[in-house]
Amino acid sequence: MAEETALADIRAGGAGAADGGKPDAAVARDALGVGVAVGLSGFAFGVTSAGSGLTLLQTCALSLLVFTGASQFALVGALAAGGGPLTAAAGAFFLGIRNAFYGLRLSQLLALPRWTRPFAAQWVIDETTAVALAQPTRRSARIGFTVTGVTLYVLWNLTTLLGALGAEAIGDTGAWGLDAAGPAVFLALLAPMLKTAAERAVAALAVLLGLGLLPVLPAGVPVLAAALAAPAVLYLDGRRRSGAAGGEGAGVADDAPQSAPDARKEDR
Repeated sequence: MAEETALADIRAGGAGAADGGKPDAAVARDALGVGVAVGLSGFAFGVTSAGSGLTLLQTCALSLLVFTGASQFALVGALAAGGGPLTAAAGAFFLGIRNAFYGLRLSQLLALPRWTRPFAAQWVIDETTAVALAQPTRRSARIGFTVTGVTLYVLWNLTTLLGALGAEAIGDTGAWGLDAAGPAVFLALLAPMLKTAAERAVAALAVLLGLGLLPVLPAGVPVLAAALAAPAVLYLDGRRRSGAAGGEGAGVADDAPQSAPDARKEDR
């Protein structure tokens, strides 16, 4: 009977449902939605890059080889503002370095075969990380990461090409809201994961640091500075917990001398 039930679960919802995870089809559907929604932002990058003076080949090469939207926007934005190539590249580098930390976490979660890791590393970005970490099992995390990565990579590069070709026809990307699609989807994925007070405090402090330092630091650096929110909140939370534990210990110690006479009376 148990085997028949397991087989029925696999047929109805996919293999992922049998081991306590989400059905494979549901994971793939959610990942596909994220890939499509964020992939449309490639239009905005293509237009912005063409407007900043980069050629069609340079614009497409950035999406094919770099493939991390925020860093790409930082690079072309700095060039459009009159910054030098080295300054623009440095800002993009600092903004993209967060992907290395994503990779450390995903390498343990996905446990991919060694020969696939160089290819998978190209897809380690905000959206694939968020989708993978939101899954309850390794199988569903692999499916979510792969579907999001493939969909987003293909669509991002395609819309980059179309945006660069039709830059004049599209006009202001801000009027279409394409530049906000990626961050909006990422925040929508991140919000349900903030379940504890400490996690919400880290998120709030990171937002304050990032926005507050944005006007005074080079592009990319405020994002790294916002990462200091995590150790700061953890340190304060640890102090609070140790203080609470110390208070309870003092209460126990205060009770001990009072119970001693009672113990002597019982001995008599």
